Amino acid sequence: MEEVTSTELKTVSVNGTTLYYTEQGKGEPMVLVHGGLSDYRMWEGQLEAFAQQYRVIAYSRRYAYPAKDADDAVGYTVVPHARDLAALIQQLDLGPVHLVGHSYGAYTSLLTALEHPELVKSLCLGEPPVMPLLTNTEEGNALLFELETNTALPAAQAFEHGNDLEAVKIFLDGVMGKSNFYDTMPPEVQRQIMENLQELKGIVCPKIIFLFWPFLTRPDLQKVEAPTLLITGDSSPRFLILITEELEKCLPNKERVILSHASHEMEMDNPQEFNAAVLQFIQKHEN
Repeated sequence: MEEVTSTELKTVSVNGTTLYYTEQGKGEPMVLVHGGLSDYRMWEGQLEAFAQQYRVIAYSRRYAYPAKDADDAVGYTVVPHARDLAALIQQLDLGPVHLVGHSYGAYTSLLTALEHPELVKSLCLGEPPVMPLLTNTEEGNALLFELETNTALPAAQAFEHGNDLEAVKIFLDGVMGKSNFYDTMPPEVQRQIMENLQELKGIVCPKIIFLFWPFLTRPDLQKVEAPTLLITGDSSPRFLILITEELEKCLPNKERVILSHASHEMEMDNPQEFNAAVLQFIQKHEN
């Protein structure tokens, strides 16, 4: 197999849309699945390290930059993203692959592993927002209500009034649990966020946002065959910690690592520790 060193954007057609991706390195295939308000560029701190040992594909999910066909994002679920990911793996003849997902991309990866176990060799999941798992505890239910009332609804109202930047700030402050979170981000990250608004509109504009996420149950999660690394930050939002704890109870073959000096944006907060944890885990599950 020839080593792929170019980061030039390539395309693949799946399920009536075009996905954009970069490919780098050689070895067993690793697919990086970005979170919300981002795209393939979020993995800049990982590509070089991972490509030294693996064939790394970082792609932009449906609706993410530089996609143009984003008008149908409103009222959607994570399901089409999982189907797209499975189709990408099949179209590029990659499977089985090591999946590394962050946030919404981690949820996408988890659902793909559940529906297509033959395509997934291992999972590294950075705080997937499997929101239905919050309903398993009183604290989780309270956090879910707070997110819907104080984050989703005000953000949706801001979008409806054409105040996109205000909507983004409301959403990020609510999810991260920090005031003025957007203003603390580097300018290039702010630019990427504003280039990926359409998906967020699809999440919050139905207002009862988590109604549109797949309702995965404990019996569902117990069927996940792939060995799974659950990754959290030591200062991550409480609701994401609760979800990860529920996943840890349900998944049959899992490990967990807590990164120091990191919150939900763990790949940027502590890339060295994140990269080391992912590589150490995947190396244990190579052919």
